[in-house]
Amino acid sequence: MLGAELSVPVKEESVVKTHTIGEVMTSEVVQAQRETPFKDVVRLLDRHRISGLPVVDHDDKVVGVISGTELVRGQVARADTGRGGRLRLPRLRRSGQATAARARATTAAQLMSAPAIAVHPEQLVPDAARMMEHHGIELLPVVDEENLLIGIATRRDLLRVFLRTDEEIRRQVTEDVMAWPPNLPPPPVVVHVRDGMVTLEGRLERRSDIPVVVRSTWRIEGVVGVVNSLTYRVDDVHPPEKHHSHRIGHYWLPER
Repeated sequence: MLGAELSVPVKEESVVKTHTIGEVMTSEVVQAQRETPFKDVVRLLDRHRISGLPVVDHDDKVVGVISGTELVRGQVARADTGRGGRLRLPRLRRSGQATAARARATTAAQLMSAPAIAVHPEQLVPDAARMMEHHGIELLPVVDEENLLIGIATRRDLLRVFLRTDEEIRRQVTEDVMAWPPNLPPPPVVVHVRDGMVTLEGRLERRSDIPVVVRSTWRIEGVVGVVNSLTYRVDDVHPPEKHHSHRIGHYWLPER
């Protein structure tokens, strides 16, 4: 390469853009009222082919959530009770009591899990995914600052970010992670993306930049894996030891 080699600027990890819930949520929400009968709730789930729905009061404020999984558990409990058998409670007592209560439920208010775990539209998709995983839930009502229902976020909505094209991912890695200005020649780091798998090749200025680039690339939506083939010019992690030179004092030098 003629001239000085251009160093690749690396952005801080927190700068990489991530989609918000408001960008992926479903705005048209199928919902139930407290007094909605059990069979009407089931019909709503079946008609719209959804896995659950929020329950709102007369002011459109979210008061609970009903999931299809919970309805199935209640149905099993109903069947066991109807056969005269004892209701088998799960290991967790509180969960068992909730299942027993749903076996006797006739309205949405009795079926729902309350209070509802909700999110705001400005929250990030990864944070919402962690909430779903932590609480073992299938959907998150999206509410405004007054707790009014404005949308719903399901697992399918959150997974939609993985439908990004390879070119979109490659462009974001180049422009966001590497912070490479579009008006300059191609950077010394080459980014290949195939089916969401990102391969990084080339040389960075500092060794300490490599883990930052890899972690930031992993955090980009749509990335399913990262292959790191990066090298570095300067080792700022384990710099070479500096050996002190042993100078001979001037009084040891012979006179001229």
